Amino acid sequence: MTAHCTALMGSMGWIMPIAMLTLLGLGIAALAKYLFTSRHPPEARS
Repeated sequence: MTAHCTALMGSMGWIMPIAMLTLLGLGIAALAKYLFTSRHPPEARS
């Protein structure tokens, strides 16, 4: 099990950090956009 995980991490060791950082960045951006738009609703609502 450990050898398999080590081999998997060795072959994809540069893909996973990039994927995780991308997903994390998108999640933070979406959360920030949601909080920003919910806290500051458009005043001119006619």
